[in-house]
Amino acid sequence: MSSRRSSPVVPIDQVPPEDTSAYRPVVLVVDDESAIADTLTEILSRSGYAAMTAYDGNDALETALLTPPEMLITDVVLPGMSGVELAITVRRIFPDCKILLFSGQASTADLLTSAKKEGHHFNLLSKPVHPRELLACVAESLKQRGLQVHSINN
Repeated sequence: MSSRRSSPVVPIDQVPPEDTSAYRPVVLVVDDESAIADTLTEILSRSGYAAMTAYDGNDALETALLTPPEMLITDVVLPGMSGVELAITVRRIFPDCKILLFSGQASTADLLTSAKKEGHHFNLLSKPVHPRELLACVAESLKQRGLQVHSINN
């Protein structure tokens, strides 16, 4: 006689459907400063977005391939691949993905000028980014794409 307990089996027709009434656009936040990336992700999550975090360009690409983002928010200066290179790559893979760059360094102007010459135009926020400004930019960008967010904090 076996002393194993078995879990009850629930028929599939009795499993409640996933709640899709509150759509949460996927936003990928990338910054090599974990405190900044984690904080921005938390702000976005609490404001109704499905926010994910990566700390460099390669990790961001892997994450995006697993869960395609509607928006990429990335620091311009990253180890290895720059945020501009990441943005261009993500835009090639996901043409509808909105891109928002942010930086605390004046030297990023050269990277943006180079990208602009190649036909890539990105919005840029300066660090430090105030949460209201960040949320307004994200909401406006996604609104232009036709995605509405209903904040879970309302």
